[in-house]
Amino acid sequence: MFAFGQNSKRFSAQPQFCMKDKKVALAVFVLVVFHIVGFYGLAFSANPAWFRELSALNLLLTNFLLFSFHKTWNIAFAVFAVIVLLVGFFSEVIGVHTGLLFGDYDYGQGLGYKLWEIPLIIALNWLLLVYSTGILVQKLSWHWLLKAFAAAALMVLLDMLIEPVTAVLDYWTWADYRIPVSNYLGWLGVAFVLHLLFQKSRFQKQNALAPFVLGVQFLFFIGLNLVL
Repeated sequence: MFAFGQNSKRFSAQPQFCMKDKKVALAVFVLVVFHIVGFYGLAFSANPAWFRELSALNLLLTNFLLFSFHKTWNIAFAVFAVIVLLVGFFSEVIGVHTGLLFGDYDYGQGLGYKLWEIPLIIALNWLLLVYSTGILVQKLSWHWLLKAFAAAALMVLLDMLIEPVTAVLDYWTWADYRIPVSNYLGWLGVAFVLHLLFQKSRFQKQNALAPFVLGVQFLFFIGLNLVL
């Protein structure tokens, strides 16, 4: 009887595992298809401006897919998310209007509706990057301070791929089309502070889609750097 009960548990858990696996696979498929379409449209289509206008929609979809796999919707996560959204947005406000933090740059029209000259979607991009890089480094058996720094450095690495194509995509443009070192130092500093918050916030830091979101982002911008 005991053995039968154990087997029943094992077999009943199997469909749940398969269903979860299928959901991840479907989400990855949708993610990849949308980025392939966006990549083709921006790099090879006769009307790249039309595809640029869909950039914000693509980012919204990516966030929706990513957070549909988030496990703990509690007050701690809500506080974390709101702080990242606000810090990300207002760091851009400071950056654009003063030149502090990142350097001298201005946003174009490629990321949609703006408030105080900053696309609102950029706050969601900060949340996506902090969250997904934070999830990724959780697998490391390091001190939480080192995890925070590693995740921030990973964000800077991705930014190094994004920056060279932003002017072409009309996302943002640097003064004299030169990317200053202060941009990467500013990214590292702001990202590190937000990752300290991530590490100390009490919510479950597991998300099956996060590594795929980061992987697609890296491949997308590596590809754009090669063809634009």
